Amino acid sequence: MDSIFSPTAVQWRSPVPLHSSLTKLPLPLVTSQITIQKYSIKPAQKPIAASRKLRILAASPSAEASTTAASSSSSVPSEMKAWTYSEYGGVDVLKFESNVAVPEVMEDQVLIKVAAAALNPVDFKRRLGKFQATDSPLPTVPGYDVAGVVVKVGSQVKGLKEGDQVYGDINEKPLTGPKQFGSLAEYTAVEEKLLALKPKNLDFAEAACLPLAIETAYEGLLKAGFSEGKSVLVLGGAGGVGSLAIQVAKHVFGASKIAATSSTSKLELLKSLGADLAIDYTKENFEDRPEKYDVVYDAVGQGDRAAKVVKDGGSVVVLTGAVTPPGFRFVVTSNGEYLKDLNPYLESGKVKPILDPEGPFPFDKVNEAFSYLETNRATGKVVIYPIQ
Repeated sequence: MDSIFSPTAVQWRSPVPLHSSLTKLPLPLVTSQITIQKYSIKPAQKPIAASRKLRILAASPSAEASTTAASSSSSVPSEMKAWTYSEYGGVDVLKFESNVAVPEVMEDQVLIKVAAAALNPVDFKRRLGKFQATDSPLPTVPGYDVAGVVVKVGSQVKGLKEGDQVYGDINEKPLTGPKQFGSLAEYTAVEEKLLALKPKNLDFAEAACLPLAIETAYEGLLKAGFSEGKSVLVLGGAGGVGSLAIQVAKHVFGASKIAATSSTSKLELLKSLGADLAIDYTKENFEDRPEKYDVVYDAVGQGDRAAKVVKDGGSVVVLTGAVTPPGFRFVVTSNGEYLKDLNPYLESGKVKPILDPEGPFPFDKVNEAFSYLETNRATGKVVIYPIQ
């Protein structure tokens, strides 16, 4: 069973591109070499009838609009193109709209002209209604991950200005009241605290694939008490979260040993990411091996098996599936400070984004991107770019 945050990677077609620009870092680094291949498809825009115009409230129910106190660019339109759905269901409920109202900006928010976005399993599970009891009201513009340019700032925004290139996970709590206006649109409004400046060495597509997955990897390891010199086993090491958990454990935390599981075709990817031991789950059960680990990071829902290979006093980070002690359920909280902490590792090229080689998908092919993600064949992240 896949995590709602991390697609299980089952078909790795190419290694990932290396970006390197040395930065003085606050924590020890270890180098690795990874390359990335991406393919793009020329978009073909489809007109939408004006009668289907949507007016979706951008703010949470408890928030008060503060658009009059916002500093804005005069070029921001009143309407935009966006993907929407007005009922829960399969890919067929997605609609490409051309006249959705641009969201209002609250005093603690900025308006982003979206350049790129990325899909996560939480996106399609939300669309399927898996957590509709805590979802925001329909209709919805989906999307969590974003990268783009600030074009308007709220009156209480202190650290960002118009023209800043930023990235982030726009929903602080992914399962509780996520925004009606997501990132699969030309514009989205986001709290300043959820964003960070885009790493200078990454393009928008690369930056967009990171926020939710890298924050999940980083915060999950923090919650598990992971630290320098400890060992970790990552279950689902070629997925969106797993591939970053390997890199973060190695380069940010200074792991003494990293093991990870994948199918046969992904073993070399795991090694290139920094895994010392790549375990082929199609040929052996990781719990039958003699090794024990300080932390097991379970991104695929194997908590009962994971509990068998953790050391006494260790912990298991469980993203999905049943939780068996000493495992604990973990759901990320979006936090721009985490991205700021991780930016030096991204800008130095030590930690790298992994884009699925089938993408990026153009903006008018978001439905196809969802269909692909839902096959569970993606490696790393499925990205939407350019958004225009």
